Amino acid sequence: QVQVVESGGGLVQPGGSLRLSCVASGTSDSINGGGWYRHAPGKQRELVAVITSVGRTNYADSVKGRFTISRNIAKNLLYLQMNSLKPEETAVYYCNAKVRYSDGTVSGYWGQGTQVTVSS
Repeated sequence: QVQVVESGGGLVQPGGSLRLSCVASGTSDSINGGGWYRHAPGKQRELVAVITSVGRTNYADSVKGRFTISRNIAKNLLYLQMNSLKPEETAVYYCNAKVRYSDGTVSGYWGQGTQVTVSS
């Protein structure tokens, strides 16, 4: 059973930075991509950033130039570096990790989320 756990959330002042991490366990196969999403109260869940199996990245327009998604395949980790955070980015941030199995299939797994609060 694959488990995905996010960490790194917390309280940060406007303009501050946080780095979120997401680790997948319970599998001998590797994360080969995935994405970060966020869900703010009263809003729909939205895509923040994705990284593909070949390392291509894509970002929501609102975070371009401030957020960076990366991965460590050897350690089954995904990261989201968030700089210049804004109060409206307060949300629960979720990781969706894509695991590529030896038979070539890919499955996505969600973590439980980590709270990010941007406030002075």
